[in-house]
Amino acid sequence: MPASEKVPRAMAPRFAAITALTDAFCDKHLNDEYRALIHRVVGSLARKRPSPLLKGREEVWAAAAVHAVGRMNFLDDPSQNPHCTPNAIYAFFGIAESTGQNKSREIRELLGMNPMSHRWLLPSRLADNPLVWMLQVNGFMVDIRNAPLELQRLAYEKGLIPFVPAERSATGE
Repeated sequence: MPASEKVPRAMAPRFAAITALTDAFCDKHLNDEYRALIHRVVGSLARKRPSPLLKGREEVWAAAAVHAVGRMNFLDDPSQNPHCTPNAIYAFFGIAESTGQNKSREIRELLGMNPMSHRWLLPSRLADNPLVWMLQVNGFMVDIRNAPLELQRLAYEKGLIPFVPAERSATGE
């Protein structure tokens, strides 16, 4: 079982119910990369003490998890593939837009989700997202991809970036 799906035994049924709903949405509108990231979000919420998933309808949590991940990855941008609007998400799960937006915001706040936090971005889009690579060094914003290798390694060791760009470029990945 992936680490993103390891949840406390008491939360396993709730996790399974919510991810069954999100999986159905992913089957119809998204892909396996989104599915894995949404599972990570729901798993993270299930591991919180106390878990916020204990309150509220499963459909609301499922829609909000999809929207939160989608928002971090520009799912509503028509130039993206896959592409899906928030209204389509909420309609699929049968919930009101305001309910979904509020719960999505709650998830993003609880998990510290923002466009600069690489943990919540699709792996296939990490290298091309300039926000992931902007770090403050000695009071200045720098694109860490242009920094010396030693500084890139230090940023990676501190968990500030998802990989060392200079090493990935060298291996041709």
